[in-house]
Amino acid sequence: MLSNQKLQNSLNEIKEISRMDTALFTAKGKLVAHTDEMPLPEALEQQVVVDFAESLAEKQTYQDYHLYKVMVEGETEYILVCLVNEESFLVCAQMAVCQIRNLVMSFAEQFDRNNFMQNIILGNMLIVDIYGKAKKHHIQEVPRVVFVIDTGSKNNDMAMELVKNLADIRSKDFVTCVDQHSIVLVKDVSHIKEEEMEERLSKIAGSLADNLHMEAMIRVRVGYGNIVTQLPEIAESYQEARMALEVGRVFYAKYDTISYGKLGIGRLIYQLPMSLCNMFIKEVFGEKIPDILDDEEAMSTINKFFENNLNISETARQLYVHRNTLVYRLERIEKAIGLDIRTFDDAMTFRIAVMVIAHMKDQM
Repeated sequence: MLSNQKLQNSLNEIKEISRMDTALFTAKGKLVAHTDEMPLPEALEQQVVVDFAESLAEKQTYQDYHLYKVMVEGETEYILVCLVNEESFLVCAQMAVCQIRNLVMSFAEQFDRNNFMQNIILGNMLIVDIYGKAKKHHIQEVPRVVFVIDTGSKNNDMAMELVKNLADIRSKDFVTCVDQHSIVLVKDVSHIKEEEMEERLSKIAGSLADNLHMEAMIRVRVGYGNIVTQLPEIAESYQEARMALEVGRVFYAKYDTISYGKLGIGRLIYQLPMSLCNMFIKEVFGEKIPDILDDEEAMSTINKFFENNLNISETARQLYVHRNTLVYRLERIEKAIGLDIRTFDDAMTFRIAVMVIAHMKDQM
């Protein structure tokens, strides 16, 4: 619903330009906004406004007040009351009616556009309906990417406003929400060069996460899907972004942003049934999962070793230990897990096993 504050701001602007005091009522006679110096007799709200709203007249005079209907699509949305002391101010009053009507219609159009995009995202529309309504709302097909911002909060109002201000919103972008803890940004990427696309999308996601944390102290995680070029495909990019968040929560928890295109093997493991997971872990480790997987120092060493592509010298340098010390640690790890992660095959097996265990714990 259009906020009373926006209506109040509009009345204040009219006063600054025309020096005319005004008040705005609903068709039920409820006062929603007025200028500071507008004198309002009690009878005006209780009787005159309601009677006028129900009448067939488009304007009416009551004492020094001029009442005008603000009509939107044939329905009376508001009653504008103007305190007019000069004939020339009648023109100002009619211009004020136009301004408020345009404000209401603009809001209604944007609301309809957002509802339309929500229905596409959730897959609630037939393709034929999508294109028909897209034409009505003047929504064009351009390359777009869906970002889902998980706020972990039940109140997204502040976060939504910040996203609108922080995401370099363009005319073909949409910011909306589909549940109580996430905000959806449907981003027009037609202006981004193909060779720069991945870097730019990563920067957009990172900027959203960083700025929401700095500006509103909200810890968020951002997932985004692949580029789509047709309106019905937006639902697919949204589902990809959601999966990126879910898979990222399990396997890449240390990252605030995650792309569906970079989920890699995690996307496959996340969809494995528990029966296959249990079978695989028993094949790798036997009946008991090694205790060393809960050893923080050992796992830190393994992860750093993997980050450096199994390069012992570089890993030792980054861990600030002697090369022989690292070799000793890796040999101790080999005895504990039964795999020599210095070899590619065993390293891959161990990496998958750790991810499968994380998936199993998440499902418990």
